[in-house]
Amino acid sequence: MAEKLRLMAVHAHPDDESSKGAATMARYVAEGHEVMVVTCTGGERGDILNPAMDRPEVAEDIPAVRRQEMAKAAEILGVRHRWLGFVDSGLPEGDPKPPLPEGCFALVPLEESVPPLVEAIREFKPHVIITYDENGGYPHPDHIRCHEVSVAAFDAAGDPELYPAAGEPWTPLKLYYSHGFSRARLVAMHEAVIAAGLESPYTEWLENWPADRGDIAHRVTTRVECADYFEVRDAALLAHATQIDPESRWFAVPLDIQRAVWPYEEYELVRSLVDSTLPEDDLFSGISEKVSL
Repeated sequence: MAEKLRLMAVHAHPDDESSKGAATMARYVAEGHEVMVVTCTGGERGDILNPAMDRPEVAEDIPAVRRQEMAKAAEILGVRHRWLGFVDSGLPEGDPKPPLPEGCFALVPLEESVPPLVEAIREFKPHVIITYDENGGYPHPDHIRCHEVSVAAFDAAGDPELYPAAGEPWTPLKLYYSHGFSRARLVAMHEAVIAAGLESPYTEWLENWPADRGDIAHRVTTRVECADYFEVRDAALLAHATQIDPESRWFAVPLDIQRAVWPYEEYELVRSLVDSTLPEDDLFSGISEKVSL
């Protein structure tokens, strides 16, 4: 595409942008489009998951460390970045689960959390927005809230009657949910790894897949081929050193197998103001014919 189009990806925490749709973003950046990542929270309550980073000086200053990691990942991906400034809710664990901490993102009323994203949309003027589905991709309270805020902001950004202090109205043309962890993908990768004589990192995951969970594969409308950018994705992931262990299953499947078996990232088109024939292979399908840039 000759035109420069704009894509915004809205995420809950720093590192989410690198584990969900990073290769897609890197591809569009390489093609000359503009991409912005919006991160709703600072990831302050995230655990240190990489043993090499589990050090007192890191734990004592985790908010600053995660900001540095995010800046490095954004540079690797070539994207612009914006913090919304809300506080990580953490992931409640236990039975019964403890209450969410006061003032956290998941408890901020929508009338307070939506306007900052509307302002970001009106400033950046994205043609396409990506966020999570109604389950948050997985049921973390910040991911679910990110979904709610993103959908509300998508609908509000073009309405001059809503949030007039957030800037001149701008109407995004398409809204997608990212679907990176379908069971179909896990099974395909698992079988390919086994066939190659390697140990699969997905065995336990698939064995413990709840019988009533089903699969979101049937919801996928759009597959973006981006295998050429898997190295960029992995480099961005590794930039989040407190969250990503280089020895983890993120990197257990050789890239040649990934490229052969699943060379794309998957999305669900949920709002569109342009004509686009499904299934798609491009998040910008139908847009260049609609807009004058």
